[in-house]
Amino acid sequence: MNIAIIGGGIVGLALGYKLQCENNNNIDIFEKEKRIGYHQSGRNSGVLHCGLGYKPGSLKAKLTISGIKQMIDYCKNHQIEYDICGKIIVATSNNDISLIDNLAKTGKKNGLTGLKFLTQHELKEREPFVKSLKTLLVPDEGIIDYRGVINSMSNNIIESGGNIFLSSRIKMLKKINNTIYLDNYSHKGYKYVINCTGLQSDLTYKKFSKEKRKMKIVPFRGEYYKLSKDAEKLVNHLIYPVGNPKFPFLGVHFTRMINGDREVGPNAVLAFKREGYKNSDISISDIIDYLSYPGFLNFIRKNFLFCINELSTSLFKSSFLKKSQVLIPEIRAKDISKGSAGVRAQGIDAKGNLMMDFDVIKSNNQIHVLNSPSPAATSSLAIADYIIKNYIN
Repeated sequence: MNIAIIGGGIVGLALGYKLQCENNNNIDIFEKEKRIGYHQSGRNSGVLHCGLGYKPGSLKAKLTISGIKQMIDYCKNHQIEYDICGKIIVATSNNDISLIDNLAKTGKKNGLTGLKFLTQHELKEREPFVKSLKTLLVPDEGIIDYRGVINSMSNNIIESGGNIFLSSRIKMLKKINNTIYLDNYSHKGYKYVINCTGLQSDLTYKKFSKEKRKMKIVPFRGEYYKLSKDAEKLVNHLIYPVGNPKFPFLGVHFTRMINGDREVGPNAVLAFKREGYKNSDISISDIIDYLSYPGFLNFIRKNFLFCINELSTSLFKSSFLKKSQVLIPEIRAKDISKGSAGVRAQGIDAKGNLMMDFDVIKSNNQIHVLNSPSPAATSSLAIADYIIKNYIN
C-alpha cells in the first residue's frame, strides 16, 4: 500500500525502514529541512537507553527494552559504531538514596538484569573522580552513532524503492474516496499519512485532522558543554544523577561520546521558539501559542522555581558548572566550553503536567506520533513495530 510519512527524523525513518524494507509497501517520506535528522534526532547525546526509570507497563518501558535490542542488532548488521559501556547513577544526598533504591526496583520490574550497587572501591575503579553516597551500575546502557543509523536507514529505504523528499513542507492534505492526497504531490494517493514531525507534531495534528489539540508541544532546549582534552580523564563512561522523578529530564550528566569526546549536560531551558537552539532564537507566533495554552501557564505556575533554575544554567556558566560539580567536584570552569544544543519536543497536557509517556493516536487514515521525546531514538524501531501492529491494517 502507499503510505506517506511526514518527518524525516529517526522515528519517521525507522517507520519507513520497517514499512518499505520489511513489509514491502510503497513509502514516501517528506522532510521540510534540507537534510534528514536535522532536529531532535541529530542533536541528542548519542546514548542507548535500556528502560531503567520508566513506569512499568508504560510504552516507554516496553518499547525501550525492545528498542535497544533492535537498535543493537541493526548496528551489528549495518556496521554502525556502538558501545554498551554501561552507566552509573549517583546519589549525592540522603534524599537521593531512597530515590536510587526506587530506580533499582523499577529497573528490575522492567526486566533489567545485572543492576548492581557499587562499593566505594568499585566506584573508584570505574570512575575515580566521582563523588557519591550510593552508586547504581546499569550495565546495559551504552553509546551509539545515531547519525550513522539515520544515514543507513535512509539509504536502505531508497535502495528498497522508497522515496525521501527533502525541503518538502506539507501544507495541506485532502481526502477523496478514502485516499489521501498531499499538496504538490497529488500524483499519488495514500492509504495512510503518518505524522512524525516531532517539535511540530501537535501543529501538524491540528492542521491535518482539523481537530482541537488535546495537548501541546513545548520546546525545552538542552545545552551541553564540551570537556577539554585535559579534562577528558575525569569521565570514563556515562555518569548520571538520580534526577527528579517529577520530570522526564534526566538532569545534567557526563557522557563519553562514540567519537571519544566528553560532554556534560543537558539542562532543560524553556525555548522561545520550537526550533530555538539559542536564547536569541525567538518566534512570536510560538510564544503566543504557549501563552494562550492553559496547560503551559499551569506548568509555569507549578514549576516556576525549576524554570528559573534551569534558565540560570543557560545564562551563567557558573550555574551550569555548579550542577556539574555535584557529580565531579574536581571539574573547573577552564575544563568546559560551550558545546552543542538540542531541543526536546515535550508534550504538556491541559492541566500543566509533562507527558511522561509516548503518545500515538489515529484519526481516520491519519496516524499521529504526538509525544516522542527521549528515549525515542533508542526506541525508534520498536515504536515502528507498535504503530504497524496497532494502527495499520
